[in-house]
Amino acid sequence: MIPVYQPHLFGREREYVNHCLDTTWISSKGEYIARFERSFADYIGAQHATTVSNGTVAIHLALQALGVGAGDEVIVPSLTYIASVNPIIQLGATPVFVDSLEGTWQMDPADVQRKITARTRAVMAVHLYGLPCDMDALVALCQAHALLLIEDCAEAFGSRYKGQHVGTFGDIATYSFFGNKTITTGEGGMVVSNRAQVMERAYHLKTQGVSPTREYWHDVVAYNYRMTNVCAAIGLAQLEQADAILAKKRRVAAWYQEGLCGLPLCVHSEVPGTVHSFWMCSIAVDDAALRQPLRDHLRAAGIETRPLFYPSHTLPHCATRQTLPVAESLSARGLNLPSYPGLERRQVECVGAAIRGFFESGAMAVA
Repeated sequence: MIPVYQPHLFGREREYVNHCLDTTWISSKGEYIARFERSFADYIGAQHATTVSNGTVAIHLALQALGVGAGDEVIVPSLTYIASVNPIIQLGATPVFVDSLEGTWQMDPADVQRKITARTRAVMAVHLYGLPCDMDALVALCQAHALLLIEDCAEAFGSRYKGQHVGTFGDIATYSFFGNKTITTGEGGMVVSNRAQVMERAYHLKTQGVSPTREYWHDVVAYNYRMTNVCAAIGLAQLEQADAILAKKRRVAAWYQEGLCGLPLCVHSEVPGTVHSFWMCSIAVDDAALRQPLRDHLRAAGIETRPLFYPSHTLPHCATRQTLPVAESLSARGLNLPSYPGLERRQVECVGAAIRGFFESGAMAVA
């Protein structure tokens, strides 16, 4: 089986983790926490960064640090992983779903404009699968309407818009380091911002609201969202390899572009002014009825795939009566191909040949 993803652990991960074990600094204190935070902030060009235990709590922490809560509306793309949406609901705010753009799969700024109301507090830009959103348009909208801008960069480490790393355009941003992300800590995340006071509040909230000057004094309902030193050690080792990992993933994406040319599908690709990190190499078939038969065909050939996310507005706990045609169409037609940096050209060619064989051998007629 060629899996959809495998982490790329070929740097100093073992050395750093063993150092944690040897020194007994295995919990949420230790030198690797600060080293990872500072190195990560420097890499993406942010002023401040704080580690957290996973990417979902990163979003929850970011929203609360900005003061988002009951009565607020947060505009968010429907086509996203549910972790973008659940924290909004958990804080008592209301997610307002917008459609996507066919050409990029990212949130549609024109639909964002249409959905702004007197209750709108923030816009959450989700850089889906590693391609940046139209940040010029979103920044302009937020400035014009005095809205907060949050960037969900869980899938977009290494992605750039007009030369600037995503996560540095808005008021606050979040990252995920789950095992299938471009760089990983196993489980983990990061909150980043250029606003010092916002980050001070985020740190206070993630550490049980404890006073920095008075032992065991807690002045707010808060959380234990801390990352362990062991996870940070893995993250630092991963970050040291970031450029090489991103280059390998771009090479895999280029092989797919070459091998799938001319087939009745579109490949999720870079657009001018962006750098796509290709967290996932994704395609959308022209005919939604062929998506599952193609997945079955690839599974039989020993190739794992994943469907695109269901649009959030169709899920039971956030269902609305609206129709978002582009998001719904992409969700029904799209799938993610094996995308890990260690893929060899022969494996990518194998996947491409299996897809081409499906369309050229009559398999789709049977489907």
